[in-house]
Amino acid sequence: MFEDETVLAIGLLLPSILAVAVFVYGFIGWSIRVSLSKWKGLNPDYTWAGLQQYINLFNHDQRFIIDVRNTAMFTVGFIIGCLVLGLGLAILLDQRLKGEALFRAIYIFPMSISFIASGVVWGWLMNPATGDRITGLNLIFKSLGLDFLISTWHATPQPWGMAFTVIPAVWQLSGFTMALYLGGIRSISDDLREAARVDGASEFEIYRYIILPLLQPVTLSAVIILGHMSLKIFDLIVALGNKDIRLDVPGIYMWVTTFDGTNYAQGAAIGVLMLISVAILVVPYLVQNMRSENEL
Repeated sequence: MFEDETVLAIGLLLPSILAVAVFVYGFIGWSIRVSLSKWKGLNPDYTWAGLQQYINLFNHDQRFIIDVRNTAMFTVGFIIGCLVLGLGLAILLDQRLKGEALFRAIYIFPMSISFIASGVVWGWLMNPATGDRITGLNLIFKSLGLDFLISTWHATPQPWGMAFTVIPAVWQLSGFTMALYLGGIRSISDDLREAARVDGASEFEIYRYIILPLLQPVTLSAVIILGHMSLKIFDLIVALGNKDIRLDVPGIYMWVTTFDGTNYAQGAAIGVLMLISVAILVVPYLVQNMRSENEL
């Protein structure tokens, strides 16, 4: 009935399929069910409430609206910062510099660190404390006599507080963006560049009119990947602020609502909305990729 290889393949894949079905899609379905209930308190309450939790968030919860705005600001700054810095580094390395492999390793290494670890380090570097408790960059600026550069960093009122919060995220992911762009640049035929040079194009014009337009698919991929990471940002902000979290986002609000406030229904609704925002960004990209692969 089945070939031996088919049975073997099913046997190998079945545990993974079951695990994903239960621990990913099963919990997503359970979260959606909880978000449609009245569960508030330690005892489960699956009484049907329809979309009431979602209506409350958008119509009566000013904190959630502010969180959505903060996430939008963080996403824009994070994506633009990573794209600009990553593209600049890729163009620099494309000049065939000596020690390119070392530079690539240095730039890509931060990506291997978790947001928690980088948040702890950057939280110390950007410690807003002054006086006897001054540390990190503020201490360096003070030692160099550059007191005008001393800042409260991420503790600064918005929008500058948000801008300082974006810095660690850009530092961590710009190397990843650089790797994407560098791979895209190196995949462009040298013959195309030589033909442009023969026609009198300068190096700037080659990048402006040939290379950058051909890198649009790379840019789209980077935006999708960075975008979905920023929409669910949580760990970096918690680690950066330690016990003094100044930047509120839906991920933090969901945690506080669910585990501190024991309002499980509303916490689940926030989680589902975060999932939908990520799906809106990622699903069309995945569908387009599948169509492209089928056309090949």
